[in-house]
Amino acid sequence: MTSPITTHVLDTTRGRPAEGVAITLERRGDDGGWSVLGRGATDADGRLRDLLPAGSLVAGTYRITFDTGGYHARTGVKGFYPEASVVFTVEDTDGHYHVPLLLNPFGYATYRGS
Repeated sequence: MTSPITTHVLDTTRGRPAEGVAITLERRGDDGGWSVLGRGATDADGRLRDLLPAGSLVAGTYRITFDTGGYHARTGVKGFYPEASVVFTVEDTDGHYHVPLLLNPFGYATYRGS
């Protein structure tokens, strides 16, 4: 079974998936601090499918952070953003949350995917 939170990173400058982007998934606790729930890196297709075990999703606020600086350094590009963090809310714990990132050296965009 697939992780309830997945991601996909596309390098819009190169026109292909961004392989090897390090990613951290965190959840905000009641005290306002963040707890790391999962880490990984995108595969050759730019995807990370195993951030959380199936059935482990709880309602709350999550943050997914992409190491864009490390990716750009490996591809020989000087980028502006060393990382990109996306904060989102989970209400339906039976749902699937796909958080894609469209990346280039001087910008990024995200949306709720399927």
